Amino acid sequence: MITPSGSVTRSLLLVICGALLTLSYSPFHWHWLPFIILPIVVRLIWPLAPKRAFRAGFVFGMGWFGAGLSWIYVSIDQYGGVPVPVTLLLLVLLFAYLALFPAIAFWCWQKLSHRKFAWRFSLPFFWLIAELLRGWLFTGFPWLSLGYSQTDGIFGGLAPVIGETGITVALWFTAITLVLALRFKKPASLLIPLVFLTCAVVFPKIQPTERKAESMSVLLVQGNIQQSLKWQAEQQWPNILRYLDLTRPKFNHDLVIWPESAITALEPYASDVLNTVEQSASMNGSALITGIIDYDRLNDDFYNSVIVLDEESYSYGNANRYQKHQLLPIGEFVPFEDLLRPLAPLFNLPMSSFSRGGYQQPNLKANGSNLAMAICYEIAFAGQVRSNTYDDTDYLVTISNDTWFGDSHGPWQHMQIARMRAMELGKPLLRATNNGVTAAVDEHGQYIELAPQFTATALSADVYPVSGSTLFNKIGNWGAIILALFGLLPVIATKRTKKHAQT
Repeated sequence: MITPSGSVTRSLLLVICGALLTLSYSPFHWHWLPFIILPIVVRLIWPLAPKRAFRAGFVFGMGWFGAGLSWIYVSIDQYGGVPVPVTLLLLVLLFAYLALFPAIAFWCWQKLSHRKFAWRFSLPFFWLIAELLRGWLFTGFPWLSLGYSQTDGIFGGLAPVIGETGITVALWFTAITLVLALRFKKPASLLIPLVFLTCAVVFPKIQPTERKAESMSVLLVQGNIQQSLKWQAEQQWPNILRYLDLTRPKFNHDLVIWPESAITALEPYASDVLNTVEQSASMNGSALITGIIDYDRLNDDFYNSVIVLDEESYSYGNANRYQKHQLLPIGEFVPFEDLLRPLAPLFNLPMSSFSRGGYQQPNLKANGSNLAMAICYEIAFAGQVRSNTYDDTDYLVTISNDTWFGDSHGPWQHMQIARMRAMELGKPLLRATNNGVTAAVDEHGQYIELAPQFTATALSADVYPVSGSTLFNKIGNWGAIILALFGLLPVIATKRTKKHAQT
């Protein structure tokens, strides 16, 4: 029986465990921490009845998301135009919604485990289902998934086969086996994490991908323009001049990448500027990729877009472009906007009424290379990035503007997510942002070059393209699902044993 004081102590420990998980992500990189925290969480929830397990999972989730996503406060506080108490209330509501998913996973686990011990290994399966729902429901918010903690960790090598979601499943299997070994004296269960460790070493070496012989010189330009100035009409030309000034001394690169909406003028009205930039790129044998806002005057639709300016003469509306599909709630579209927009400036941020591009789009063609694009928040959606990455894709490219989040851990988490996409898909990744984190990453998720934050700079790197596709690119989340289903094998074995005993 759990006393009230014991229940309070357990809740406090779960909140602390959830909050400490923040240290396992970038920029802290304590990637070993989940191997301590998750077994503690499993042990704390192990004896609880389903309803108590739900509450315990919710408390754990509040600590996890409250600390891990605390950086959202910066954007709401600085640009939302709402009082601090309202900001805190909005964050609590967001964290409470997200905390429902681990709560549901733990409730399902305990609901069945209390009936039969064989269900103890089902937690990874229910956690996976909950996380897939979190990444889909209401357009999804898959941020801070546990697998990202292993980008530099010992399970990171599992990514090319089972992806980040599969790494999350492996972490929960490991947590359960550690509890079985240490608390219930079943050391044989430790064979499971040993198998994961072996696979993490082997998987990256057996992928059907190949690094090409010739590298491409890449220039990633970071303008470091203040968010408060970015969308002011009188700043359009000074902003472009800053990017041109940073680019001109190094315009001899094969590929130049400017960040999300680096050109703030609407594309149909920016032909003079775009033609000027395109001529500069062509004269230097370069291709310039830039974020820009496209405006469909016929349908009155705005698109967060990427275009290519190179020796192939640029023309408005040409097919060599990308339009963002996965829009950021509040930032790029406002649900229930008739109700919410009148309430506060938070719901009327500049350019917060975009239309969606297609889920799957052709790669951009730039100076002989094929580029799979993702704009900002989209890089967190592994399924979409995977659907736009093909055998002949040379690079993953993502552009962003994390200026909203200041000097917080948010931009570093964003960069870590992007690195995981490179590991999953076996392709080098190029990331240009307004004020950081701007970097070039190889096909194993390792930094090639990294620019300092909050500095106007141009980062130069030689990056080798990679052909072919990883197993994860071919099967997606099926690897994680199959792995999670292994947790149900004890249940199936128990039923078969019972059936044979009866016959």
